[in-house]
Amino acid sequence: MKAVFSLTVTAACLTATLANAGPQYGPGVSDTEIKLGQTMAYSGNASAVGIPTAGGTQALLRKVNESGGINGRRITLISLDDGLSPPKTVEQTRRLVESDEVLAIAGSLGSAPNAAIQKYLNLKKVPQIFIMSGSSRFLQPKEFPWTMPFTLSAERVGEAYGRYIREARPNAKVAIVYQNDEYGREGRSGIRKGLGPEVDKFVVAERAYEVNDPTVDSQIVSLKASSADVLFHVSISKFAAQGLRKVHELGWQPLQFIDVPAASIAVTFKPVGLDRTVGVMSGTYFKDLQDPTWQNDPAVKEYLATLKTYAPDIDPYDPNAAFGYSVGEAIVAVLRQCGDDLTRENLMRQATNLKKVPLSLLLPGITLNTTGQDYAPIKQIRLMRFNGTGWDAVGELMDLP
Repeated sequence: MKAVFSLTVTAACLTATLANAGPQYGPGVSDTEIKLGQTMAYSGNASAVGIPTAGGTQALLRKVNESGGINGRRITLISLDDGLSPPKTVEQTRRLVESDEVLAIAGSLGSAPNAAIQKYLNLKKVPQIFIMSGSSRFLQPKEFPWTMPFTLSAERVGEAYGRYIREARPNAKVAIVYQNDEYGREGRSGIRKGLGPEVDKFVVAERAYEVNDPTVDSQIVSLKASSADVLFHVSISKFAAQGLRKVHELGWQPLQFIDVPAASIAVTFKPVGLDRTVGVMSGTYFKDLQDPTWQNDPAVKEYLATLKTYAPDIDPYDPNAAFGYSVGEAIVAVLRQCGDDLTRENLMRQATNLKKVPLSLLLPGITLNTTGQDYAPIKQIRLMRFNGTGWDAVGELMDLP
């Protein structure tokens, strides 16, 4: 750890000296700068997610810096390309920690890349905060006290969906199509958990797909043959759109759920056809920027203006950009809460002690809240149903266990 002052004191004046001590600085921090690190998919198949996500975060930080930064300190986010490849993530993260000497790793993308650096960062006692992944592996504060996520875990979201069906349609026949990776398997597990002890009575068919599969058409055809009347898509936008399109082509009419990562009018529904997706359900904790409900929302207007000014090449209606912007706001909130104690230890202490912190694009009533025992910043979700132009709320906000 760096120190910007040294003390030579006698025992008699130790207490008074410590009381008047100046700012406490960790690596990457000075009177004028706070240096953070991040890995992001700027290349490869995931670049369509990584580029707008990083653009949203950087736009927010540029705006904050132009307004004076954090107590006069400029935030420098060194964001390096890993192509969503874990070996590259390890290489780039070591560079950020050991060569660039960043204060923390903040807002890195992906389950497998973050898992690859989790032990290393915890051994080094480097904060790994606001991970962009729905994996529950990043919610183990006893084993990994320097790691915390940003998003709701796929398992918690799936459990909310399953619980809704168990209560609203006790005689449902459920089919699940899911991505065959950590994200998809956890979402599937959550749905099954939410359906309760009689899960095998509900679930009549399940099919997995690989992220490099060209389509999910064969899986949807197979699931239709099960005569299910509820279909869960535990899928990212590309495959959710394919699945919704195939269901329509087959003339199948189950109640369909798409997962939070795919709950976008712009990215998922428009390619399928808005009229073909009426009645599809999902859950969210964010405002959908294409929903007319938020057309005159001041926070949304500010977000759109910020992206236009500081990231003009990024589509502000891409939900990944909005997500990255929100991560940027969360980073800023923690840094402000740190005050002049900008050490790694205090950064982690403040990140795990958030109380009702608002973010511009979270739904009304949802704020960030963390404790030393529960690192999950977001603990609520709202179920919703697409009406052809926007989302209608279904029930009240749901608290997630």
